[in-house]
Amino acid sequence: MDTKLKGRILFLLKVIMGIYGILIVCYGIFYLVDTFGNGLFLDWFANKFVIITSHGNTETGDLFYSQEISWSVLKDFLLKCFCAIVLFMAAVISLVIHFYTKHKVADARKEAGKLIRMYMDTENADAEALFTSRYEEIGTEMERVKTTMQRHEQILKEESRRKSDLLTYLAHDLKTPLTSVMGYLSLLREAPDMPEEQKERYVGIAFDKACRLENLLNEFFEITRYNLQEIPLEKETIDLYYMLVQMMDEFYPILSAHGNTANLHADENLRLYGDPEKLARVFNNILKNAVAYSYPDTAIEITARETDEAVEISFANKGKTIPKQKLESIFEKFFRLDEARGSNTGGAGLGLAIAKEIVEQHGGCLRAESKEELTVFCVSLPLH
Repeated sequence: MDTKLKGRILFLLKVIMGIYGILIVCYGIFYLVDTFGNGLFLDWFANKFVIITSHGNTETGDLFYSQEISWSVLKDFLLKCFCAIVLFMAAVISLVIHFYTKHKVADARKEAGKLIRMYMDTENADAEALFTSRYEEIGTEMERVKTTMQRHEQILKEESRRKSDLLTYLAHDLKTPLTSVMGYLSLLREAPDMPEEQKERYVGIAFDKACRLENLLNEFFEITRYNLQEIPLEKETIDLYYMLVQMMDEFYPILSAHGNTANLHADENLRLYGDPEKLARVFNNILKNAVAYSYPDTAIEITARETDEAVEISFANKGKTIPKQKLESIFEKFFRLDEARGSNTGGAGLGLAIAKEIVEQHGGCLRAESKEELTVFCVSLPLH
């Protein structure tokens, strides 16, 4: 028999036994009062419900008395007693049910809490084996919660490991350009009569190494202060067309150095509501990524258009097709397409992750597609 059914039957039997016990106690009290109270109940009954009528015999002068029960009064009294008993029994049953249920709920809560603690503290606990059919729903929910917590914990551990590795790598890499800069500057100081051509070459090398050092420092600070959750948005109406044109102008040296061009396809009156500084960072990060992974002497197509509910901005570049498994991880923090940290294309692996979080803070989405050597990043932002 099912455990729940057994419990209900046992509960009903307890209630019935309780009612019978109450009736027996009431009868016992009545019996004791009537027996040892010297017929008090009979006297009370006679005075309350018996009518005495006198009859006289005019011939003999005798007087007779007759007694009869007042059924209307008795019926009214019994009805009141019945109502009182019913109300009393209802109150008793309600109290019994209340305290019994309270006790059962407390026991169930205590047992459920014990099972939850046991399940959460045990690494490889089986929810189905631990939680009985009575707590099946709790077991299912706790299994989902535990799985989510473990997944988040694993992600945090992986991010922490990557961050630690990158900081170690960057700290090591900072020494190389710094040593080069100091070396070339020392040569220039020690040989003031150096030929002008050689001096210019050394200055150029020192400048390039200083630029490399600046980039590494920027990556270092990017990693250490990365926490977008605490940065509020300062939204305003943005001239999107002007923002994209300005960005293309700023990227002209980088595009030229790589042999790329950028073409903009957008309405000059296109407007957008958002944080201009944060969105400029989004577009810069995406365009920087497009330049880094584009084939030389190819064009990067930037398209912006307004739909019914959103503004979509896409960046398309010709380059190596990104494998599907890497495309799924491309927006993760510290992820890089080329895993060699010395590559010219790689930074800290935060650019696209930051772009995605800023876009999501605006209520939009950022997605990527790559096939047949064409990679497209599409930013979708709400109009209002």
